[in-house]
Amino acid sequence: MNDASYMEQELHSQPGTWQEAARIGAAVGSLPAAGQRVAVIGCGTSWFMAQSYAALREGAGLGVTDPFAASEAFLGGDRGYDAVVAITRSGTTTEVLRVLDAVKGRIPTVTIIGDPETPATALSDETIALPFADEKSVVQTRFATTALTLLRAHLGEDVSQAVADAREVLAAPLDKEWVDAEQFSFLGTGWTFGLANEAALKMREASQSWTESYPAMEYRHGPIAIAAPGRVTWLFGRAPEGLEADVVRTGARFVCHARDPLADLVLVQRVALERARARGLDPDNPRSLTRSVMLEAPAAS
Repeated sequence: MNDASYMEQELHSQPGTWQEAARIGAAVGSLPAAGQRVAVIGCGTSWFMAQSYAALREGAGLGVTDPFAASEAFLGGDRGYDAVVAITRSGTTTEVLRVLDAVKGRIPTVTIIGDPETPATALSDETIALPFADEKSVVQTRFATTALTLLRAHLGEDVSQAVADAREVLAAPLDKEWVDAEQFSFLGTGWTFGLANEAALKMREASQSWTESYPAMEYRHGPIAIAAPGRVTWLFGRAPEGLEADVVRTGARFVCHARDPLADLVLVQRVALERARARGLDPDNPRSLTRSVMLEAPAAS
């Protein structure tokens, strides 16, 4: 396997793509305004970024914001959404296209997209293209984090510390215990729960690792039973009181850093890449996955 994989190149480019996205996010006018009721949709990684954005936006008091997997988006009835935000790297994912088509002319849509020369553009009222963050690797790294950085900047956040922290984790040595660990549980609270879900997915996709993810306060309601020596419990953001001690008592490794949680996700991406290499896997072309899920249309009855 080529050491300079697409995944490696793309994840290392994130500080630069985040800076460009922050500039766009602070200036763009097509994203929902304060007070609007918003549904945000995506599939896989993009759904997890939707979860983080929704928690950040609603937590900032900017309006009701509901994240949906595109295949499970409930946008009808009297829910009263003022806008739909779609996140899609490829612009070809069937479930996202179906939602955009279903709400066209009924709910205004804005799509954050990697490749603007795709069907999602024609189905969206507005698009925000991030071609500089598009990727060749099947496993997403920079597009997802760059889209979330854009959204954070639009919400008024200063992401400069996140950029600095990302540069730091890209230069830091990796802990061999993380590369060799038998199992990972990723935890988060609020907006970092979406990051925990994405971290677990990244490990599964790139390195076929056994990973799980939970809201941090739910972990002690059963899932902590899986914690044991040789396994890792990794928390994004601030630890709930007593959680670290509870994990340490199991013999598992507890990981929690003070840096920006999105930068911590970059560190997990690096761990996933090294675990793939250690197992002789190609992270650019993971088993059973393609860049975009494009489903066949159902046969006419």
